[in-house]
Amino acid sequence: MASSSSTATSKSASSGITSAGTARVRRQLPTSPWLFAAPGLLVVGIFILYPFVSTLVNAFTDRRTLIPGEFVGLANFRELLHDEMFWIGLRNSTLYVLGVVPALVLLPLLLALLVQKNIPGIAFFRSAFYTPVVASIVVVGLIWVWLLDERGLVNSLLETIGVGRVGFLSDQWLLLLSAMAVTVWKGLGYYMIIYLAALANVPRELHEAASVDGAGAIRRFLTVTVPAVRSTMVLVGALSSVAAFKVFSEVYLMAGPDGGPAGEDTTLVMLVQRTGTGLTGRVGYASAISVVVFVVTVALMLLVLRADRKEDA
Repeated sequence: MASSSSTATSKSASSGITSAGTARVRRQLPTSPWLFAAPGLLVVGIFILYPFVSTLVNAFTDRRTLIPGEFVGLANFRELLHDEMFWIGLRNSTLYVLGVVPALVLLPLLLALLVQKNIPGIAFFRSAFYTPVVASIVVVGLIWVWLLDERGLVNSLLETIGVGRVGFLSDQWLLLLSAMAVTVWKGLGYYMIIYLAALANVPRELHEAASVDGAGAIRRFLTVTVPAVRSTMVLVGALSSVAAFKVFSEVYLMAGPDGGPAGEDTTLVMLVQRTGTGLTGRVGYASAISVVVFVVTVALMLLVLRADRKEDA
């Protein structure tokens, strides 16, 4: 009897402690998650939300670097319509997307197919293909400038074989194509890793069944591999589209701060940097260009996602 009574007492005490603990947790529950999230929210607020809202507000003012400015409504956006450099930047950024995105969607997939097999020495090639991704864009840009310069290695080789020197960095369109080549070269390894993760989830039985049906390598690629990684291709297309439209470093390093001959290779982000910096920088006008860049990049992502949904339907 005494043992039963002590057991019951201990159980009731334990339940009392548990109830008290549960009540204490319930009292802390509404605020505790916010305390854990506070550091991350603070960083997002300071470095993402505040600059975004500030840019949006400045786009409707005539603010300069040292002058707060006043509200001017849509004046900055109306000026964009008559700004020749804005249309040049929009043209170059659009051409950059059209030239870079198809290459970054297809070539990394082919590269991933090449290195996905576990054969001796394949780890070296995977590391070699990924090396440009971790290299500094400044270092990469300078290396390519040295290679493509009038007296660089590429032109020296071309002159040796009798082709003659080519103005990779002096011709408007060759300079833009050269910058695109650098972007593709640097992004191949990054998107290759994404495709390798997707290819690892493709059932081997699908390839074996296609082989039994007599499908060759190209047919298996088109009928098995591409449908299996189509969602990954959409992701790569969306990421590369946004990155290509916001290109800055490659063109800036190869064309210079003026944007190449007569500024004909200027991109929109370069125009933002050129217009909004310095002691007399037009911050309000540069913010208006930034808003246009934001709207276009969001539109690009929505178009890619909508095309993907149509194919699913």
